[in-house]
Amino acid sequence: MKKFNIRKVLDGLKEVSSSAPSVQVGPQENHLIQETLQSEHFQLCKTVRHGFPYQPSSMAFDPVQKILAIGTQSGALRLFGRPGVECYCQHESGAAVIQLQFLINEGALVSALADDSVHLWNLRQKRPAILHSLKFNRERITFCHLPFQSKWLYIGTERGNIHIVNVESFMLSGYVIMWNKAIELSSKAHPGPVVHISDNPMDEGKLIIGFESGIVVLWDLKSKKADYRYTYDEAIHSVAWHHEGKQFICSHSDGTLTIWNIRGQGKPMQTITPHGKQPKDGKKPEPCKPILKVEYKTTRNGEPFIILSGGLSYDTVGRRPCLTVMHGKSTAVLEMDYPIVDFLTLCETPYPNDFQEPYAVVVLLEKDLVVIDLAQNGYPIFENPYPLTIHESPVTCCEYFADCPVDLIPALYSVGSRQKRQGYSKKEWPISGGNWGQGTQSYPEIIITGHADGTVKFWDASAIMLQVLYKLKTAKIFDRNRSKEDKGSTEASDDDPFAIQIMAWCPESRMLCVAGVSANVIIYRFSKLEVTTEVLLEVRMQYELNDIESPDGGGEQTSALPTPGASPQTSGPPSHPSTSSNNSDGGNMPCLKVRSAPLKQSPGYQVDLVVQLVWVSGEPPQPITSLALNSSYGLLVFGNSSGLAVVDYVQKTVVLNLGTVELYGSNDPYQRQPRSPRKTRQPVTIKGLYKTVFISFYFVSEVWCLCCLSFMPLLCGCFTSLCFVLTVLLSVCPPRGANPLDHRDNSFSRSRSSSVTSIDKEAREAISSFHFCETFARKGDSTLTPCLYVGTSLGTVLVLALTLPPAGEQRQLQPVLISPTGMLARLKGSILRMAFLDSTGSQLPPAYEPWYEPNVSADGEEREKVRKRRPVSVSPSSSQDLSESQYAVVCSEKQAKVISLPSQTCIYKHSITETSFILRADVVQMSQGVCVACFCANGHIMTLSVPGLRPLMDVNYLPLTDMRIARTFCFTNLGQAMYLCSPTEVQRITYSQDTCENLQEMLGELFTPVETPEAPNRGFFKGLFGGGAQSLDREELFGEVTAGRASRSLAQHIPGPGGIEGMKGAASGVVGDLARARIALDERGQKLGELEERTAAMMASADSFSKHAHEMMLKCKDKKWYQF
Repeated sequence: MKKFNIRKVLDGLKEVSSSAPSVQVGPQENHLIQETLQSEHFQLCKTVRHGFPYQPSSMAFDPVQKILAIGTQSGALRLFGRPGVECYCQHESGAAVIQLQFLINEGALVSALADDSVHLWNLRQKRPAILHSLKFNRERITFCHLPFQSKWLYIGTERGNIHIVNVESFMLSGYVIMWNKAIELSSKAHPGPVVHISDNPMDEGKLIIGFESGIVVLWDLKSKKADYRYTYDEAIHSVAWHHEGKQFICSHSDGTLTIWNIRGQGKPMQTITPHGKQPKDGKKPEPCKPILKVEYKTTRNGEPFIILSGGLSYDTVGRRPCLTVMHGKSTAVLEMDYPIVDFLTLCETPYPNDFQEPYAVVVLLEKDLVVIDLAQNGYPIFENPYPLTIHESPVTCCEYFADCPVDLIPALYSVGSRQKRQGYSKKEWPISGGNWGQGTQSYPEIIITGHADGTVKFWDASAIMLQVLYKLKTAKIFDRNRSKEDKGSTEASDDDPFAIQIMAWCPESRMLCVAGVSANVIIYRFSKLEVTTEVLLEVRMQYELNDIESPDGGGEQTSALPTPGASPQTSGPPSHPSTSSNNSDGGNMPCLKVRSAPLKQSPGYQVDLVVQLVWVSGEPPQPITSLALNSSYGLLVFGNSSGLAVVDYVQKTVVLNLGTVELYGSNDPYQRQPRSPRKTRQPVTIKGLYKTVFISFYFVSEVWCLCCLSFMPLLCGCFTSLCFVLTVLLSVCPPRGANPLDHRDNSFSRSRSSSVTSIDKEAREAISSFHFCETFARKGDSTLTPCLYVGTSLGTVLVLALTLPPAGEQRQLQPVLISPTGMLARLKGSILRMAFLDSTGSQLPPAYEPWYEPNVSADGEEREKVRKRRPVSVSPSSSQDLSESQYAVVCSEKQAKVISLPSQTCIYKHSITETSFILRADVVQMSQGVCVACFCANGHIMTLSVPGLRPLMDVNYLPLTDMRIARTFCFTNLGQAMYLCSPTEVQRITYSQDTCENLQEMLGELFTPVETPEAPNRGFFKGLFGGGAQSLDREELFGEVTAGRASRSLAQHIPGPGGIEGMKGAASGVVGDLARARIALDERGQKLGELEERTAAMMASADSFSKHAHEMMLKCKDKKWYQF
């Protein structure tokens, strides 16, 4: 039965008014700050999407505009031009994109979807829009083909029929090629779906149709009958023409290629099995895997290229997917890291009837995009300039920083440029279309991503672009060789023991701190110099709480010191003598083993300190739930569901290690009941592990020593003993199994249920957030003190006052003292964010130390100078008048409060949500002022003014579809935010009205006016004897006058939103308007010039005809009829 708690009743009465939108508690302070932010300063919109298209399904390339389009299984379209020019579009239906076809050099794209719809996209605007759609009702679409410079689109279906669509009006023609007419009596069975359609490069009137069963038909469009039929006994996957139109090649399901002469119907002129073993007795080679696609490209001065995917023999088990390039007698097999979705050969000419001159192959893989240089020996790949490697290892956490110090991006780029791989093609990236935007937004932005393999990547995100700057591998400081015996219980092994869980970064000092899933924390310093670290300094921490009223009286235990004679060279710290610990079960061991060999550290981020929590009694350590560091104070703090620890990384000592219960002291508002001890040890996951009241610390070093600290009376009596055992690292910890934590898509680090108010939940009060600041530590203080604010999962804000030694040599020698000063506030839900304002309402960022080179070569004066450099404090001076108070802004999962300091009175509070909970909250600096930005689990994005907590924006943006969004969503200054919208893509959004207004200017142009290359010259003899390309008047053949109208029930025409309205939406300020006007004038002038030339040619032709007619009349004037 739950005990009655009068404190909770009083707290409930105090907070009855929280259901109101915003409550002013202290009216006397209302007039102090004039709020500058208004609702009109906010607008929410998507800006740009970066990363690799998730689950790609199709691809197309415009060889004149040099733009690449990729479609996905979720109906998304990603368009890529030159580096920095990319665009994202989405089909409303969300059906998979099965095929894409550019209207080459027309600024348009046709997409065919798995729901049997075809769409025409207008790419001549910055945000492409659909102009027309056509939805087939009775037939399934399987293949599309749009000939170069044609407006008639061929659509093949599952029934084997071919329909023809006018891409200008998106109306179906009455001309239909029926499957039974195409095959007639050549086959007794249905030939299967259409898998290929293409016209003869030399004769547009001849169409080749490939059916899945193995039948290929050469169809004469004019006579409406089949000229030839070619039958093979294996299913067809693709067909490709030789540019002269006399041969074509087919790829089959048994791993063979067949080359056919168009006039030879019986057998293929050649059959090739690229990867088949040729038997000596002349029999057919063994069947191989299907060749999914083949391309046949010719060169003017050499052998043709045959490029294919698939076709490997079945006995190559475990071999990676391959692309095969056959050129003359040489065959190159290029292994890929992922399965091949599609590939395209890039050629010099868009005309199919000319020598193709291939120069590159674009290979779309399931998780990568590779471009191969065909012109260089060995076929090297091009260095990919797009940010497509976000998912190289799954992203586990993100941080976003806008308006960073200006020297930061160049510094990261300079160290990151040394990490680049060698051996790329020396040519320029071939996908080079479009133009960059004209935006003026120029502040530096950095995105940091933490990954499952322990890597941390820094990205330059300035001006809506994304480029990788630097990559840090945190796993290299640990030993990877973990034997099965060393892994402990099966629960302790995990696929990703090095995964990054939380990151804390100070841009000004460049200090970086990362917490991993194996309960480890690593501190890094930035250096431009290479250094070899002989021994990595490591801290081992143990926090053990035994049951208060356990039957065996374990609660009476006190700390026992390790024996002074223990050898510091042993493989680990001495085992703890508590009866509850079972050392054979892996007691007092960390999850990972730090490397003992010297570590060469390249310029960039270099490890300074490693902190690890250890196993206790066969139980793995709790996951770290919160992390913060302050470069001015030289302190790192982290917390989990047991308590918190403060580490002084300057002196490499542990300053404080306290359980959450001890932070309250005698003022604990919760009646925590002791829990009965476990009768049997069972495999336990990380979540929910909790131990109760005894603390000990392991810190590996050279000498053993013991420090006892005395604390404020507030803490007296709340625990039996607090001691720190410090030793120095000469040895490294033995390996242990990793922490079982599914950190990917479906995990959440702490319980989010607002209805859980049980004693069990109260017993597991976790540390959820930290904030360092210079403020008033106690109620009524007159001076500012460095403080650490601690937020818990039960909504409590606690204050710890910090006493720091003076800067310089004394900072290295004197200890940092920490005094808990009590509870500041209590809110509903877990504390997410804390921040401070000065008396004018401006945000007070924490103090920081400017970056300096830690590996300076000088050992005397210069190093002293560095040490004595005073930290830059942006807090007010301690001598200011007390009337100029500060304001603490605290946001929890449910509500926000503003507390006036030093009086500690709550002057505003606002209930943000009652039915849901906040996933992410940040106090951000906008150009007009400061606000609180919140992302709610029900999909709402909200902003609140400070200090008044007035709602300024509330948009129902995005429902929480998976935990990835919750884990990666973050706000930053100047109205920017981001999250991972798929495992491979980052979506950036803005909630700033200014950015929304300027976005159109910032976006790049996909379409640029480019002249279409001249058609190949037919030559004198080909022109004389008719050997050149034969043109076809498709309008006459497929138009309504000749072919009639198609059945209305066959397909439904849907006008798209991208017509006039789409063009209106594409208006992008004066620059864009002028550019479009100039393009329109150029095109109009070009058309007028062509018209004038045609008129002049027609007049000359008419004159010539008149002259010849007159001469003929004179010649025949006097002749009789029989003389002719």
